[in-house]
Amino acid sequence: QTMGLVLSSLNTATGLGLGSISLAFAFGQLWWGLTQPFAGAFADRVGAGRVLFVGVALVALGTIITPFMTTTAGLIFSIGVLAAGGAGMAGPAVLMAAAARMIPAEKRGMASGIVNAGGSFGQFLMAPIAGALLVWAGWASAMQILGLIVLLALPAAWVLGGDARRAGAVLPAGGSGVATRPLSSMQAIAGALRNPSYLMLAGGFFVCGFHVAFLGTHLPGVVASCGLPTQWGAWSLGILGLFNIAGSLLMGWAVGRWRMKSLLSLVYGARALAVVLFLLAPKTGAVMLAFAAVMGLTFLSTLPPTAGLVAKFFGMANMATLFGVVMLTH
Repeated sequence: QTMGLVLSSLNTATGLGLGSISLAFAFGQLWWGLTQPFAGAFADRVGAGRVLFVGVALVALGTIITPFMTTTAGLIFSIGVLAAGGAGMAGPAVLMAAAARMIPAEKRGMASGIVNAGGSFGQFLMAPIAGALLVWAGWASAMQILGLIVLLALPAAWVLGGDARRAGAVLPAGGSGVATRPLSSMQAIAGALRNPSYLMLAGGFFVCGFHVAFLGTHLPGVVASCGLPTQWGAWSLGILGLFNIAGSLLMGWAVGRWRMKSLLSLVYGARALAVVLFLLAPKTGAVMLAFAAVMGLTFLSTLPPTAGLVAKFFGMANMATLFGVVMLTH
């Protein structure tokens, strides 16, 4: 979530134009989504640890080689294919399902909130560090240092290693009856796509993904276009991550107490109101941070109830696969 900080520097260094560079980031969003159903299906069969190992390695490699890319195709390869694909393999579909398998059903909401908060804490911690590295070492060295830091996540792959097939049978997509044997990934996806509730859940997540992608990529540019220093962009991303921790944990707690679809409606409504108020407000540093705080509360707090609803609809056997399809719409 710190990559948006280097967008302007990439444009200056390559001369490709913001449109071409944004295309690489946009392709990354698409590829991040496309990898998740396949990563989820693989994790459902052979375990999350193996998938996470490959994902972390790809994120590090893509981030480290990005400064050497001078064409749009090169940036699409490093940012859009390697880094984003690796992030998809080490992303929510695999991690949420791995957590859900370890935890009793009544505690899964809080567990998914904690996993989500972990990613948010990374953003809160690393965005100001990335901003400082940009000022101190320049954008190219800053990216390579960040790429090396990613490798610190590798020990988690060892912890999560193992076979995931012990998850058991899946409930039919219609929500009635009990399956006697696990469905294949394709059977599970085909059944889910005939479920209206699943399709509406994915539709809401599509809107969520538009907001998250825009903020992660372009919020620093919005800050800069308002005449504020670079560090305000880094602080805004950091505040976004900090309040996302609170939002994720609060949602994880709430999932066990209220209807998940009602909680999702509340989050989406609050986010829409915040965007309207931001557009009407003067663009000062304090307003930027306040906007980042409110958006942080709603940023990825959509994940625990969405993951919970997927598990409620279809059971655990193909959880990573079906949540990965929802993440694709995101």
